[in-house]
Amino acid sequence: MSKVLICGIDGYLGWTLALHLSSRGHEVIGLDNFERRKNVEEVGSWSATPISDINERLKSAKSRHGYEISFAEGSTLDYGFLSKVMGKSHPDVVVHLAEQPSAPFSMADREHAFYTQQNNVLGTLNLLFAMKEYAPKSHLVKLGTMGEYGTPNIAIPEGFFEVEYRGRKDWMPFPRQPGSFYHLTKVHDSANVMFACKVWGLSSTDIMQGVVYGTRTDDIDDDSLLTRFDFDEAFGTAINRYCAQAVIGYPLTPYGSGRQKRAFIALVDSMQCLTLAVENPPKQGEYRVFNQIDEVYGVYELAEQVKRAGRPLGLDVGIQALADPRFESQEHFYEVDHDNLRKLGFRPTHTLEDELDIMLRDLLRFKDRIDAKRDAIAPRTTWKDGKSKPGRRMV
Repeated sequence: MSKVLICGIDGYLGWTLALHLSSRGHEVIGLDNFERRKNVEEVGSWSATPISDINERLKSAKSRHGYEISFAEGSTLDYGFLSKVMGKSHPDVVVHLAEQPSAPFSMADREHAFYTQQNNVLGTLNLLFAMKEYAPKSHLVKLGTMGEYGTPNIAIPEGFFEVEYRGRKDWMPFPRQPGSFYHLTKVHDSANVMFACKVWGLSSTDIMQGVVYGTRTDDIDDDSLLTRFDFDEAFGTAINRYCAQAVIGYPLTPYGSGRQKRAFIALVDSMQCLTLAVENPPKQGEYRVFNQIDEVYGVYELAEQVKRAGRPLGLDVGIQALADPRFESQEHFYEVDHDNLRKLGFRPTHTLEDELDIMLRDLLRFKDRIDAKRDAIAPRTTWKDGKSKPGRRMV
């Protein structure tokens, strides 16, 4: 078993992964500075699922399952802090989830674009230097995003493809076409990580992850172990936001034509993929890319799926498309290669239909929490203006 350092352990994926890896016998160490909680509060929202502070979460994981998860509070921007954690723990694997993950948040204004770029790009750079100094043989599992690629009019490979130009061929990184300042940070990260692997001999798996949805995994067997679930316009991803809207009778809000296609994966299957990456490291000096997805859907198609899933539960769900606040293609080709994880044994375990039923039933228990923050659901940030509309709380 491995010693795994999870940067961003308090988040949606981080906490879920900490429980899952602990259940498999790995030694888990976590760090976080709780910026996600603060940023969601800033936009006038909170997690639909009530989550305890980190100390209570750790106590519950220990009392219920015997998991001894270590924790240190701090930021990846603090190199002294990172050095201390890395030098003390010497992890076998570093899972980097400690980034600002919202495209709308990054597009709100100059301050939020700057904050996102600084936190994500420089935080990752600090982490790479700390690994070089204190854990050069460790494996970095870096969370990227399918949004790095954009929506090209050709199939999307896993990171690299063969190019023929003027009679010569080469194996090169696939061009990135990010759609926000947030997605741009992920592109910068990929370049920095790939460079560090090449010149320092670090090893890394860059996970180009689709949109994740879900409220729980088998490891979350009590409310004291719940992971966060965001539903606001900035941090709530498509299916999660739709499900939260459905339980409070708020019309589902696909943007624009609704024909924009995106890649999706259930939370439980995301854990399977991340675990496969952790437990099957690349060779020293290798930079590899996994496209972590299950299925591709149009955003209006998803709304219709949620509407159908709500009927047996007595939910009268409407759909009301809104003008698209983003700068994106309204209809496009979208085909994604995702063979690398399957070669390691990945097999999806949850259908969208099954997961939607679980999500809606879970969220109905927290209907009042969602309804209390319903004003945070409608989009207020537009790409064109580069500023958020009045009413949104920004620093």
